[in-house]
Amino acid sequence: MESLPKRNASIFTALRYRDFRLLWIGLMVSNLGTWMQFTAMGFFVAQVSRTPHAAALNLGYLGAARAIPVLLLSPLAGVVADRFPRRRVLMITNVTMALVALALALLASGNRLEMIGLVALSAVNSAANAFDAPTRQSWVPMLVDRQFLGNAVGLNSVAFNAPAVAGPALAGALIVWVGVAGSFYINAVLTLAVVVAVLMMRPSPPSAGAREPLLQSMQQGIRFIAGHPILKWFMLAFLVAAIFARPYAQLVPAFVVNVLHAGPHGLGWAVSAIGVGGFAGALITAQFAQRERRSRLWLQSGLAMSCGVAVLGFVPTIGIALPVLAIVGLGTMALLGATNTILQMLSPDDVRGRALAVYTMIAIGVVPGGSLVDGAIAAAFGLHAMFVFAGTLCAALFLAIWFFRPAVRSV
Repeated sequence: MESLPKRNASIFTALRYRDFRLLWIGLMVSNLGTWMQFTAMGFFVAQVSRTPHAAALNLGYLGAARAIPVLLLSPLAGVVADRFPRRRVLMITNVTMALVALALALLASGNRLEMIGLVALSAVNSAANAFDAPTRQSWVPMLVDRQFLGNAVGLNSVAFNAPAVAGPALAGALIVWVGVAGSFYINAVLTLAVVVAVLMMRPSPPSAGAREPLLQSMQQGIRFIAGHPILKWFMLAFLVAAIFARPYAQLVPAFVVNVLHAGPHGLGWAVSAIGVGGFAGALITAQFAQRERRSRLWLQSGLAMSCGVAVLGFVPTIGIALPVLAIVGLGTMALLGATNTILQMLSPDDVRGRALAVYTMIAIGVVPGGSLVDGAIAAAFGLHAMFVFAGTLCAALFLAIWFFRPAVRSV
């Protein structure tokens, strides 16, 4: 890792490091294709489903196909991230995701793409992503100075959220012009941007030294977090938020259409508001997570998300819902960035990949299950009551940890 001349830190400080800059550019390009493919898959499901109920069920199957591989494979993925050269792992995962996109494109072009094929290929793509995420994230601390780690994590979030502004719109235009296959073809090409970037980066050796038995090594990430006097509290809040507060996004369509009666245009504005808030949250993480007392950002973002979700329980119109959803999106993305930064700072090199695999398992795998919990609460007591309960519970937990576990305030 190259050393840099001392300059005032800025929101783009981490990009001054060559290898991080290469990876970031590759992710920006690749994620544009990811958002295009995500949009095209949703349209395809809606198109082939004969009724709204069937569409909702099929989207549930698709969500499960994305979540289950992450839940099952994340412990093994953490071991791989620590034991194997990161450049080789990222090349394999991204080539796999490019091949999945190409398979989707070829099936769609030949009018042979069906739900079972879409679900199966989504599961393969999710399995590759389960290995990609902890490997890529555990490499970041080796690419920048530790003092700029929070900035690098925030910029990684920007690389994911910024393409969300243009990707869905480009996919919509392509669907009208050439059908869903066009987005799949483009994603197959753009995913290779990460492969090119990784090939240009300096190789990084594995972090883990001693080779424990595989099962014992897979459990090490959970044991490390559970036994850490500070990290366990951050991750407890992260887990509870993933079960109760973060699934709000999966229930927004029902809330906007069936409760606020805002129709499809209102739903589009609601999703955009969440995206704008998420992009702002990523910028906030990039700017402030590189400073001392990152736990303050964790508390403030957690409260913004939790209180915003609770306020949704009192929202009567779509006009009031939009700014609230933007605040919830901001808090959610900043919480993800702050938790990620704290986890990486407090994890030693030889276990960081396995610790990040636990983070990935919660961030990606638990939320779909949480949507079932929230959905059950909403079915029994209504969406308004569910939002109030989920938001209040999470806000109370964040405050309790902050006031009754003073060690977290030192991070």
